Amino acid sequence: MGYCMIELKKVNFNYNDGTRVLKNFNFKLKEKERIGLIGPNGSGKTTVFKIIMGLLNPQQGDIVIFSKKRQQKEDFLEVRERVGYLFQDSDNQLFCPTVEEDIAFGPLNLGKSKQRALEIVHDTLELVEMNGFEKRVTYNLSQGEKKIISFAAVLAMEPEVLLLDEPFASLDEEAIERMVSILNRISQPYIIVSHNNDLLNTVINKSYHMKELCCFI
Repeated sequence: MGYCMIELKKVNFNYNDGTRVLKNFNFKLKEKERIGLIGPNGSGKTTVFKIIMGLLNPQQGDIVIFSKKRQQKEDFLEVRERVGYLFQDSDNQLFCPTVEEDIAFGPLNLGKSKQRALEIVHDTLELVEMNGFEKRVTYNLSQGEKKIISFAAVLAMEPEVLLLDEPFASLDEEAIERMVSILNRISQPYIIVSHNNDLLNTVINKSYHMKELCCFI
């Protein structure tokens, strides 16, 4: 039922020090699914995201994204244009002097004109309820504001799928409410990692529990 956008088949992954993180790991994300990836630290949740984005290469298994098997580095260039990845640490995602420049960076990199990029900045800030932040200095934002602006920068690239790594971390109550509101309004399917199960359950329709190198629906 539904188009399968991401599928990992019997994936095995070990880090260079020999630590095994994933063993015969199977996973699917279909259209309209909003999946919570749940598990203790070290169970491989962020590793899964990095494999999907081509940042880590599994020792075994198949990676099929948008109906195409991804193996070589070049195969993931398209993936990175079509899949939005929100990092756990916003400081790793924001690197321009102002909010406007950070959000415009992605659209400009995708070939949008400067005028169109500025329109996207305006529309995206409206979507995340941060109107008027265009000229704010990114460095001076609170942690919660940085997280929302990081998400805005991801959304500005108009991704078809989202990978969200701890989007509620470091947020105050107001920012949490804003994040939940955004997640419930956007149309993209997504995979979300969070240790806050109460919040997670307000924004997902399915969950995978990762434990001891396995994955349970």
